[in-house]
Amino acid sequence: MSLTQKATASFSVFVIVTLICFASPSSSATDTFIYGGCSQLKFLPGSSYEMKLNSILASVVNSAMFTTYNNFTVPGSSGTADTLYGVFQCRGDLSGTDCAQCVARAVSQLGTLCLDACGGALQLDGCFVKYDNATFLGVEDKTVVMKKCGPSIGYDSDGLTKRDAVLAYLGTSDGAYRPFRVSGAGNVQGVAQCVGDLSPSECQDCLSDAVGQLRASCGTSGWGDLFMAKCYARYSEGGYHSHGHDHSDDNDDDDDDLDRTLAILIGIIAAVALIVVFLSYFRKYLCGDDCDEKGGK
Repeated sequence: MSLTQKATASFSVFVIVTLICFASPSSSATDTFIYGGCSQLKFLPGSSYEMKLNSILASVVNSAMFTTYNNFTVPGSSGTADTLYGVFQCRGDLSGTDCAQCVARAVSQLGTLCLDACGGALQLDGCFVKYDNATFLGVEDKTVVMKKCGPSIGYDSDGLTKRDAVLAYLGTSDGAYRPFRVSGAGNVQGVAQCVGDLSPSECQDCLSDAVGQLRASCGTSGWGDLFMAKCYARYSEGGYHSHGHDHSDDNDDDDDDLDRTLAILIGIIAAVALIVVFLSYFRKYLCGDDCDEKGGK
């Protein structure tokens, strides 16, 4: 990859993230930090690994403007050893606009949290982003990465019954594939979700385990969160969490402005791609076969 292509790859990630992040103000309903982690193995700045990582992250942010889940694989030049994998997923009730904003902010935070790390994962309230050179796509992982329980509020029997009913719905299969689940009973609300690369049976297994551990760990707490590497379950009394956020009162003019900004963003991405193609063609035109002999350096 030439210096021009390397610079353009880094610039593309910067442009995409910056424009989406500043398209509208931050929303606490999606941007609350849940957990993050980075691999100890580092890559060298300017290396081919960094270029692949920029490509993965650009694809993640771009794809989030059109869908709430996707995964990516960038093959390595020497087999699976330097292959890079990436995935993102938004909470199942998020709008396309909120999903794009959340993922862009997650990618931006990952760049700071996991500087030069070969692998990183970040969970915000509204979305999850992960990349690594170790295979994780399609692999069930029930490692508990974050668990929190609120203070005990001394549930009476009715309160406990409602909480247990919410958790039972979140953790029980009805035969249909339900990777995102929301439940409510009285003033108790719950939400659960598994990452989209799991099979239906793996998703169910992960959610059942997460709900079981959450119930056992948090007892009579007013709220509880349990995040595994590939799924999570949460409940709260009185709407403590924001998974039921209602967008019906959002300003339509703001939505229109954001849609226009995203349209401009897509145009910029296309323009950058065209510039890369043009510069590559122009360079080959000037130096001819010498470019191939030098390996594009």
